[in-house]
Order: sequence, then C-alpha cells, then structure tokens
Amino acid sequence: MPDLLIELFSEEIPARMQPRARADLQKLITDGVVEAGLTYAHAGAFSTPRRLVLAIEGLTANSPTLREERKGPRTDAPEKALDGFLRATGLSKDQLEIRDDKKGQVYFATIERPGRPATEIVAEVLEHTIRNFPWPKSMRWGAGSLRWVRPLHSILAILSDEAGATIVPLDVDGIIAGDSTRGHRFMAPDAFSVGGFESYARQLKAAKVVLDSESRAATIWHDAQQMAFAKGWDVVEDKGLLAEVAGLVEWPLTLMGQIDDEFLDLPPEVLQTSMKEHQKFFSVKNPKTGRIEGFVTVANRETADHGATILAGNQKVLSARLSDAKFFWENDQRTIKTHGLEGMAAGLDAVTFHNKLGSQGERIRRIESLAREIAPLVGASPDLASEAARVAKADLRSEMVYEFPELQGVMGRYYAKSASLDDRVADAVRDHYAPLGPSDAVPSEPVSVAVALADKIDTLTGFWAIDEKPTGSKDPFALRRAALGVIRLVLENGLRVGLFSVLLRSMENVDKSLRDKSNAALQEWLSSVSKGADPSEFSSSPELENLLATDDSSVLANLLSFFHDRLKVFLKDQGIRHDVIDAVLEPVESAAASAAGPGSDDLTLVVKRAQALSQTLKTEDGANLIQGFKRANNILTQAEEKDGVEYSFGADVKFAETPEEKALFAALDAAEAQIAPAMESEDFATAMAAMADLRSPIDAFFEAVQINTDSEVIRRNRLNLLSRIRQICLSVADLTRIEG
Repeated sequence: MPDLLIELFSEEIPARMQPRARADLQKLITDGVVEAGLTYAHAGAFSTPRRLVLAIEGLTANSPTLREERKGPRTDAPEKALDGFLRATGLSKDQLEIRDDKKGQVYFATIERPGRPATEIVAEVLEHTIRNFPWPKSMRWGAGSLRWVRPLHSILAILSDEAGATIVPLDVDGIIAGDSTRGHRFMAPDAFSVGGFESYARQLKAAKVVLDSESRAATIWHDAQQMAFAKGWDVVEDKGLLAEVAGLVEWPLTLMGQIDDEFLDLPPEVLQTSMKEHQKFFSVKNPKTGRIEGFVTVANRETADHGATILAGNQKVLSARLSDAKFFWENDQRTIKTHGLEGMAAGLDAVTFHNKLGSQGERIRRIESLAREIAPLVGASPDLASEAARVAKADLRSEMVYEFPELQGVMGRYYAKSASLDDRVADAVRDHYAPLGPSDAVPSEPVSVAVALADKIDTLTGFWAIDEKPTGSKDPFALRRAALGVIRLVLENGLRVGLFSVLLRSMENVDKSLRDKSNAALQEWLSSVSKGADPSEFSSSPELENLLATDDSSVLANLLSFFHDRLKVFLKDQGIRHDVIDAVLEPVESAAASAAGPGSDDLTLVVKRAQALSQTLKTEDGANLIQGFKRANNILTQAEEKDGVEYSFGADVKFAETPEEKALFAALDAAEAQIAPAMESEDFATAMAAMADLRSPIDAFFEAVQINTDSEVIRRNRLNLLSRIRQICLSVADLTRIEG
C-alpha cells in the first residue's frame, strides 16, 4: 500500500490560522478519499509558516470494483417509466435482464463501476480541497481566479511505495504538482526532490525547517528556560503566545535581552502586555525582586553574530514601545493626582454603553445602587461596595487602557491604590469583571463579590428589559457568560441570595433609567417647540413606550428560567443530570409570583437539593424507588381522570387488608415524620434517604395487593394511599421529571 504526501507551499500563513488549517486539510482529504472508496491506516497534518502538509500511511492503491443490482419497472409498464430507468442506470434496453417477480416480469439492471487508481482519486480530491479550502480570509493574486490565504507557489503530491514515488497528476491554475519543495527562506532556499514522508522530514530539517509545530514550541520553551535559568530568572508561562510564536518561525533561534532600568517601575502587567501584543516577546521575571526585568524573543534564522544584531534591533524597538507605555502611565497618574479616580470616571457620562440603555456613567450609577443593596447579603460593607462600584470602570477613561483594553480592571486597581483607596475597593475594581471564563478564579472578598454580582446582573436585566436576549448560537453581549459568572459567584462563595428579589431591584433601576431617558427626550421636544421648531419633527419613541409598558414580572420569570438553563449546563460537568435539576426546581412562574420566590431563586439551595437527589438516585433503593413512584403516580392519575375526582385524603389503616398494606402505612408515617423536619432544616441527605427507604414497602405493596378491587371502599382507600406516596415524594423533589 502506498503512502501519500501532500505539501501546499505558499507565502506566510498567519499563525492563528494554522491549527484550524491543519485539521481542515486532514479532514477534507481523508473524507474525500474514503468517500471515493479508498482506505488508509493513519494520517497526520503539519504546518510551518510557509507550508501545510498532510502525510497518509497505508493508502489503498485502487478503489474496489463495485457491482450493483437495481430493480426497475415491470415489462408492461409505460415506455416513459423504462426510459427514466435507463437514464438513471446509464444502460441501454438490451443490457437489462428480465426476471420473474411476484407481480409479473420485471427489468433488472446490473451496474458495474470499475475501480480507479489512487492517483486519479487523490488528484480530484486535492484539487477540490485547494479550490474550496475554508480559510477565514483568503486572497487572489495575479490574473488567476484561485483563492488562498497567501499566494500559493507550489504543490507537492506524491504516492510512494517500495518501487519509488509517483507524482499525482494535478494542475491547479497553472500550479503543477511535483515532487520538490524548498527549505528555509534565507538559509536553504534552493529546491530539492523528496521520495516520501521520512526523506521529506529529514531533508527539511537539513534545510533548516522544523516541520512539527509542537517540536518548534518545545525547542523555544526549553531554550528560553535554559537562558533564564542561567541568570537566576524565570520565564513567565504563556501557552497561547508560545503556540503563536511557534507558528511564526520555521527554524527557531531563542534570544534573551534585558529591559532598561527606566522601565522597571512600570506595573508588570503593562510590561508583559506591551511586549506580548506588540512584539510577541516572552516576559522574564526576577524572583528576587518580583519584577519583569528581561524578555525572550525568537528569531527565524541563524546569524554570524549569533543573533546579536537581531537582539539589538528588538531592544531598540522595545524601548520605544515601553517609552509610550511609560508616558501613558505617568499621564494617568497626573490625572488621578489632580482629579482623583472619580474625576477620571466622570468622562464616562459621554461614553455610550448601549443606545437603549444609556451611557457608561448611567450604568455605573445603576451598578452602585445595586451593589449597595447586595452588600449586606454577601457580608460586605455597603459604603465600600458603593465606593468600589463608582470607580470600578474609571480606568476605561485612562490612556493605558485605551492603548491596551485587555488591562481594564488590572490598571483600575493600580489607579485605586495611587488614589489611596481602601485595599478592598482596589481589589474590587480589579476583580469585578471576574470570572470571565470557566477556568477563571472567582473573587471571594465580599466587596469584590458585591460589585461583580451587581455588574453582571445589571447587564442581564438591562438587555432583558430591551429584549436583546441570546438567540441560538448568537450572543453578542456575552449574556451567557454573565449568567454563568453570577452562578459561579453565588455557588463558589456559598451565598444564600434570593436571586429573584435582586433581579427585581436591578430591573427597577433599569426602568428608572429608561424613564429618565424618555423624560429627557420629552424635555428636548418641549424646549425645541418653545424655540419655534415644528412639533411634528419630534415624536415620542414607540419602541421606548413599549419597553416602559413591559411587565417586569414576566421578563424576570424569563430571565430566571435563563439562569436555570445555565445552571444545568454548569452542573453537567459535575455529573448532575439536567432532569435532576428540573426535579428540584420550582416552576419559574411560582418564583415570579413572589419577590422571595419558593426556593428556585436560591441557587445554593437548589444545588444542595440536586446533589442530594443525584446521590440518592445512584443507590439501588433510590433508582428503584423512581419506578415504584411512577407506577403509583400513573395508576392514581388514570383513576382520577376516569372517576373525575381527586384522591388526596382519607387513607385509613383500618381498611388495610394485607400485612404489606399495613406495613406501607407505617413506612409512610415514619418517612413523613423524618422528611418534614429534614426539609425544614435543609438536611436534604436525610430527607432523600428517608424517601429512598420507601422503596421496599412500596414494592411489597404492589406485589401483594390489587388496587382496583371489587370493593369500592377498599379501592378508594388504596388510591388515597397512593396519593400519600405521591405527596410525600413530591415534598422532597418532583420525581415526575426524572427520566428513565
């Protein structure tokens, strides 16, 4: 079986596109050849800045010959039916066979598709792949119509076996496939021929090209650590930057330099971000001082002076970049010294947050009000939470964050410290965006928690109020992330917060903002009319009037349901099934009917109940109890529908006829006595265990008795007994929602 080697050689492919391109090339080629009837043993894709490579081992040399029999119309069918069958099969009438069938004689066609050589199939699949490759961005060059991420120079496509290599016959807009490639752009630019993947990889390395991106990354990281270790320093780990740099070079040469003393007092995050974003440098920390004092850069070629000239040029550019950062830092410090951090934040009144929700300044005032309300619920000082919320987004007006938006919050903490604010306020400014993702740490300091919750809840209620909810895969305002952030803040800090009442308070703040906006528009209209303007040119906004007329309770019920959906996603990773969550959630409409809610808005409580129920269902008694409960519920529901009455009271042990029936009465009494106080004290494990203990007496009851007996008194008593089973189980969880 031959091996296939494909190389698509071009100008530099952006590093961020290479991982996806490797996967796409492998999938498109392997899927294409398999669909055409070939098989293979193994495939691997590689990339460098100038080439995409696919190596396939054990490819079959030919596709198999296929023989297919197809049944056609009857011999006495209309001529048009026969014509259609002949067109579909590509045969003539004399090539058909007539056979006897249950309904008479029928035409049969035997279609034989001969196998094709792998070279022919690969040529078709490769041309289709090149012409339809899913680059995020592509370009045309010259006079041709071919599109590629950068100009495509050559195609290497060979099938090799013991007899040697065969070139796949392919011509794509004048680019003819061959068996040659080129090495490093500067150190080995000449073309050379290859005979298979092993010789290809070996010759590339000799031509100063490391084919595997993971090998390049490992070399860079090893050399950087060794250089730093020699000086007693540590390289700051950055896996994303390492992967990107590995995609920028074919022959990595690692160099280390030192940052000028005049920049060492800049915050380390500023140094690290500036070097990473502008020059793709790794930061190097001196553990003795805790400062970023050096950098590692990666060149793409060897030089006679061992990189000294390259390093000197990089050092010069770095000094210019850091001079800009130092200028921004000093300007921001002067602004804070003159106007204070709140003075820096004052300009946010002129920055639009959303055209329907007002400015960033208006939003900050809503967050401040809500943070003060939340503070007592999380054990924070209302005054500190209010102060932190007022300045939380002040750094958005700083020159440093304007240059490096990813430093928002981080710089805010430094500026808060410069303004001599309380450490808890400074930390809240930094942490109120967190958590941004599932792996981010969750703030635990109460002031930070209060402001972080207020920020996210204001975002959610605001966009729900203007009906800008996520749809399908679209979530332009990251509302799913905000909801997950609220959930993690509550659960990981063990907070007992009635979420519905907090959402309601936030919605009131949003409503006030909308009314203020409406009143401002009205005042503008009155002022314009008083100055002689045509009144018809100004009208109230129907859209705004509709928003103000929206029923908050229905909006918040929908938002609470959204939180429940996010909670299910969050808990799925913890092994808790979605139906278990459903079983412990009260209907959202019930929560919306009361500001306090019946428990479904207390996320910590919901999770405790769900965890207890999940553990119970993993036991044999718990799993079997579900079957007994569903049997009781089904019999009871059918009887109530048939009789038109509700069997919800009156079960009396004096009408029990069998020992099993009497034992069930006793078991229900015992369970009820345990479950009620356990649920009251939130001892859900005990409540669930007591419910699971009903498994044996319920099973024995159904084995021993017949519900629908001839005696109407006994039948009603037993149906009322089933009602007790249902009521006791439903007091713990809605077992009707458990699947299976």
